[in-house]
Amino acid sequence: MAGNLDFGSYDYIIIGAGSAGCVLANRLSADPKNKVCLIEAGGKDRNPWIHLPIGYFYTFDNPSTDWRFRTEPDPGLNGRVLKYPRGKVLGGSSSINGMVYIRGHARDYDTWAQMGNRGWSWDDVLPYFRRSEDHEKGENENHGAGGELRVEGLRANWEILDAFHDAAIERGMQPRADFNEGNNEGIGYFQVTQKGGRRMSTARAFLRPAKNRPNLTVLTKMRADKLIFRNNRAVGVELTGHKGTGSATAHREVILSAGAVGSPHILQISGVGDKTVLSDIGVPVVADLTGVGRNLQDHPALRTVYRVSNTRTLNEQSRSLFGKAMMGLEWLALRRGPLTIPPALVCGFARSKPNLEIPDLQIVCYPLSFDATGDPPHPYPGFTAGVCMVKPKSRGEVMARTSNPADAPAIRLNFFSDPDDLEAGVAGVELIRKICSAPSMDRFKLEETIPGARFESRDDIAASIGNFAATIFHPVGTCKMGHDPNAVVDDRLRVHGLQGLRVVDASIMPTIINGNTNATTIMIAEKASDMILEDMNSMESISA
Repeated sequence: MAGNLDFGSYDYIIIGAGSAGCVLANRLSADPKNKVCLIEAGGKDRNPWIHLPIGYFYTFDNPSTDWRFRTEPDPGLNGRVLKYPRGKVLGGSSSINGMVYIRGHARDYDTWAQMGNRGWSWDDVLPYFRRSEDHEKGENENHGAGGELRVEGLRANWEILDAFHDAAIERGMQPRADFNEGNNEGIGYFQVTQKGGRRMSTARAFLRPAKNRPNLTVLTKMRADKLIFRNNRAVGVELTGHKGTGSATAHREVILSAGAVGSPHILQISGVGDKTVLSDIGVPVVADLTGVGRNLQDHPALRTVYRVSNTRTLNEQSRSLFGKAMMGLEWLALRRGPLTIPPALVCGFARSKPNLEIPDLQIVCYPLSFDATGDPPHPYPGFTAGVCMVKPKSRGEVMARTSNPADAPAIRLNFFSDPDDLEAGVAGVELIRKICSAPSMDRFKLEETIPGARFESRDDIAASIGNFAATIFHPVGTCKMGHDPNAVVDDRLRVHGLQGLRVVDASIMPTIINGNTNATTIMIAEKASDMILEDMNSMESISA
């Protein structure tokens, strides 16, 4: 493999062609004056399972599409290690995720602004959500039309899910037709980033329309090994991959969009982070920023699983050759049916305590049951009702183990290290049981198999949570935005104490949002692109 190759000189280098990076590549290269390079460690998104919505079962833990990270043994999960998928392909995690379009609660963003982050309130960010969007129902005050990102309703249904929806209303939850208007409390159905029954990743939505621009270079299968600094300014990046080893140069900015795991890891092995951590791995300090890799937040999830009668679920459909053939024909003919579904279809947001200002629980329900992720479905009809703690107080970290960029970082979730999270989890299981005992569910003769009826009291549920809790893979916060001692970037996403370097991805969220995180990551990139171009124009005006 050749060394010391010159991979070019650009105005902007974007590291990571994921949910944020593809948006940035489109927006920054829209002006032909800007020479942009987008770097992706994974390959092109040619795997057909990426584009078939149900294909996440085949891209999950697949080395051609997934970094295949593993968490450290987690005390809150009784020492269990979790698979931790992150996209390693054009489109990043938007090419392997559940396609759910959720913005969170307006209070999430108002809280960011109240923390001193100017321009990040709900009213500030709503125009950026709308700008990206091409909503199937057209434009209104909350939704956009004509944007790159198609958002549609579901294309499949099961009577057990409709009954669960009705049962939640019987138990006091309000019906909600749209979770993306600022207040998401209530029960309804997901919207998804799909177009015509096919996944709408950011590679498809944003990168594909821009890829032939002469001022945009896309380098795939090239890993960003280390940022290059001149004094306190980022001027480029060292690369390794199928084209060899070498470097690329940035005249204006290097932008890290490698995600909540990748971005802090690259910073640390480049000398930006807690000086004690850097000393331990033998990396010279460029900038002592203690918050790099800390403040990791994710949504703990608990699955309750039920065996049912008097109805059909995806279990039976997916276990027979005839059922699979019928699903395939339905998709080919109509672009509808089980092959279009996200991991969950029914969604609800609720409060674990009545005195909370906003929901802290997210309920999800899908017509499939299994013992553990990756296991085959049960041979009998079943469904899963999960609950996520969407405002967790526990904090983890992502830390480089060595200075070698090929060595995966240590991911410590520290789930349930704050007792309030455990209390919320118990309340969530109780809420699901309450819904499942409502009259609309009676005819299905439900039998709870996970965690099981033997875990009856609150103490029993709390004791069992460590055995069956997991995550729905929403890491954020490891390069948090703010102005406190642990902040990594300011409210224009510039890394503190350095020039020519920004972080633009889910890692900048100071606190996790109230729901799935992909739509918010896309919004962050939209807003960042405006700030980057504004700063460029400001500098050009000063120079003139």
